[in-house]
Amino acid sequence: MKSDKPILFATSSYGYLQAAMLRSRRFTAGELARGIAKDGSPILEDKAFPDGERYHRIMTDVTDREVVLLGGTIDDRETMELLDVGQALVEQGALSLKLVVPYYSYSTMERPVNPGEVVKAKTRARLISAIPRASFGNKIYLVDLHTEGLPYYFENGLVAKHVYARDLIIGAVADLARQWQEQSGKALRATTRTATKKVKPETVKLRACPAPSLDQMLGGGNGASLVDFTLGSTDAGRAKWVESYCCDMVRKGIPVHPAFIIKRRVSGEETEVADISADVAGKFVVIYDDMIRTGGSAISAARAYLHKGALAVALVSTHGVLPGDSKKRLQDSGCFYRVMVTDTHPNAVALQDDFLQVVTIAELLNESLFNGKH
Repeated sequence: MKSDKPILFATSSYGYLQAAMLRSRRFTAGELARGIAKDGSPILEDKAFPDGERYHRIMTDVTDREVVLLGGTIDDRETMELLDVGQALVEQGALSLKLVVPYYSYSTMERPVNPGEVVKAKTRARLISAIPRASFGNKIYLVDLHTEGLPYYFENGLVAKHVYARDLIIGAVADLARQWQEQSGKALRATTRTATKKVKPETVKLRACPAPSLDQMLGGGNGASLVDFTLGSTDAGRAKWVESYCCDMVRKGIPVHPAFIIKRRVSGEETEVADISADVAGKFVVIYDDMIRTGGSAISAARAYLHKGALAVALVSTHGVLPGDSKKRLQDSGCFYRVMVTDTHPNAVALQDDFLQVVTIAELLNESLFNGKH
């Protein structure tokens, strides 16, 4: 007798998130063979052919089943695996196909700025839209997109769902504020009143941090025990997000105030911080941005807040892309008490430590897939 649970598959780089989602016991694990043994039998090990070509075989029967494919467009190989496996699942008889793309790359290339530029966000959307339609249709779930208009690039009846990590981000922000308050103790309370004593980020002892639950962070919805702090933006582009998060947090009783970086262009290639919209002297500042890549914007913003008298600065982001030495650059800057991101990108998972804390979006994805709230 077949289970009625959806079958959950994952591309090569997202096995960690598949395992986290499977812990809910809401899915059946889908198996993919990615290699061929010497005797010709399929193996789960990822083993390329000598010429670099890749092998895939659907090992789980998906006939007349609801199927979920978890994957990303983090690089060309992952994108092609998403396309290849997605098409194969439909051809093997999947009743419906839900694509879960935690991080949609090229999201900043959503429109041309210069003549002849390829709008990669649109071309990737068209490629994914070319996956054949399952009998009960295809959907794609995308998390905290850089630009709200991206879902409209998908075609051929592919229904796009924008999943907002709002509660998870609010929980992470409140958690950082609470930990800073606990770890800096009297110094924070004293400087909140006098705004004279400055606590260097490196004087605070770091500790391991589990994935924050919003209810736990707020003590059942009451944030009164928190000393007021600031949620700041890196630039005007995230100002509306910061304002929206602050409104939600104030409604939950969290004593937070927004601050926005005001920049001015000094040349065709260079901008500088002109001012900050709020008084951050003696305050703990949490910077929010939707993604961290090289970290340059976050470091510039953090320096501006510290220059204006902030006690310390932390950084929260949905997508920790962090290519190359980006994490080291953030840490070596000396600007940040801690960085906290979700596990939408495998780089963040591989790099996590006491400085870079990672919280999982597994339950958010589970709820989105089953409840249809997003």
